[in-house]
Amino acid sequence: MQPRIGFVSLGCPKNLVDSEHILTQLRLEGYDIVSSYAGADLVIVNTCGFINSAIEESLATIAEALKENGRVLVTGCLGTKDDQIRKLHPQVLGITGPHAADALLQQVHTQLPRPEHNPFVNLVPKQGIKLTPKHYAYLKISEGCNHHCSFCIIPSLRGELVSRPIEEVLDEAERLVAAGIRELLIISQDTSAYGVDIRYRTTFWRGQPLASKLLVLCQQLGEMGLWVRLHYVYPYPHVDALIPLMSESRLLAYLDIPFQHASPRILKLMQRPGQAERTLERIQQWRQICPELVIRSTFIVGFPGETEAEFEQLLDWMQQAQLDRVGCFIYSPVDGASANTLPDPVPEEIKQDRYNRFMLVQQAISKTRLQQRIGQITQVLIDEVDDEGAVGRSYAEAPESMAWCI
Repeated sequence: MQPRIGFVSLGCPKNLVDSEHILTQLRLEGYDIVSSYAGADLVIVNTCGFINSAIEESLATIAEALKENGRVLVTGCLGTKDDQIRKLHPQVLGITGPHAADALLQQVHTQLPRPEHNPFVNLVPKQGIKLTPKHYAYLKISEGCNHHCSFCIIPSLRGELVSRPIEEVLDEAERLVAAGIRELLIISQDTSAYGVDIRYRTTFWRGQPLASKLLVLCQQLGEMGLWVRLHYVYPYPHVDALIPLMSESRLLAYLDIPFQHASPRILKLMQRPGQAERTLERIQQWRQICPELVIRSTFIVGFPGETEAEFEQLLDWMQQAQLDRVGCFIYSPVDGASANTLPDPVPEEIKQDRYNRFMLVQQAISKTRLQQRIGQITQVLIDEVDDEGAVGRSYAEAPESMAWCI
C-alpha cells in the first residue's frame, strides 16, 4: 500500500493554486491523497495568515489535525510565524512558509519516505491535480507584491513581485483548455503589475515574440476560445487598454478591482493610489467602450483617522461609481502592519455603524444594476446539475463569490 497523505487547504485562491502544485508533486512521487484524517499517514495543513480571523482558523485547523491524526506538517502564509505556531502546537512535525514546496517535500520525505512506484501506472493529468470543478481553474501569473499598503502584510508573507515567464503561463493555459476547462480565472497579488519585475522581457512562444505584459498575455489568452476573467486588478493607466478586448468578447467584461476607499487622505494613509476623481472618469470611459462591463470591488471602513466627512465622501463616490458588486471590511489591526501605529482609531461602534450604512447604500446600487439586466439573454456556464435543475453563472458572476459581496 502506498503511503497516504491528508491535505487541508485554507485561504485565498492563490493559496489554492499552491496546494494544487504541492498535491501534483506528491502524486507524481507516488503518494496517495486521502480525504480523511483517520485514513492518512501524515497530514499537511496549508494555512492562511493574512488577517486575524484567518490566523484563528488556521490554528484551529492545525489543532484539529493534531487531535484527529497526530502527525502534521504546516505550510503556507502562517508558516512565517513559526514561533506562534510552536507556542500553541509544539507537536507539529515541521513548518514551512508560502511558496516553499521544495522544503515542504523534503519534510514529507523525512516523515514518510518516498515510495517506489511506477509513474506509468499512477498517472497524473497533464494539467496537474486541480481542486476546482472540472470546468474552471485558477491561473496564477505572478507571486508576491511590490506595494506596501499600510493595512497589509502580504509582502512580508509572500515577498516582492515575481512574474512567471509568459510562455510558461500560456503553456499552462493550453494544458487547461485541452483538459476541458471552460473558464480561466487570472489571479495574482497584483495582476496589473505583471511583468514589471522582469522589465516586460520578450520571449518566444509558438514562434512569435511576446512581451511579458498583461495586455499581450490577455490578447493570447483571448484567442483560446474560453472565458477569461481577471481578478485583483490595480487601476493602473495601462488597464484602459484591456477594455477594448472586453468589448470584443476576447475577455469577460468583468473587472475585480480593490479600490478600498475614495478619500484622498485615507488612501494616502493606506499607501494606495489616491486619484479617486480620476478613477470615476475612467470608470465612465470604460463603460462607454464596453457598456456591459461589470465591476466588483472591496472597501475598508473605519480605517484609523477616518472622519465622518471622509466616510460620507466614500458613500458619495459609491453613488457616482455605481459598482455592480462590492464587499466591505471593517478595519481591524493585522500583526505587523504599519497602519497599527496610526493615530485616531475609530471606535468599534462607529465602525459597525459605517459598515451597516455602507452596505445599505450598496444594496440599493446592486439592486438597480441587476434590475437593468432583467429581460437580457446571456450565455451562462453551468456549475452544477441536480434533481431540481441546474445552477449557472453569467459573465457577471465569478465562482465562489464572497458571502459579504453584494
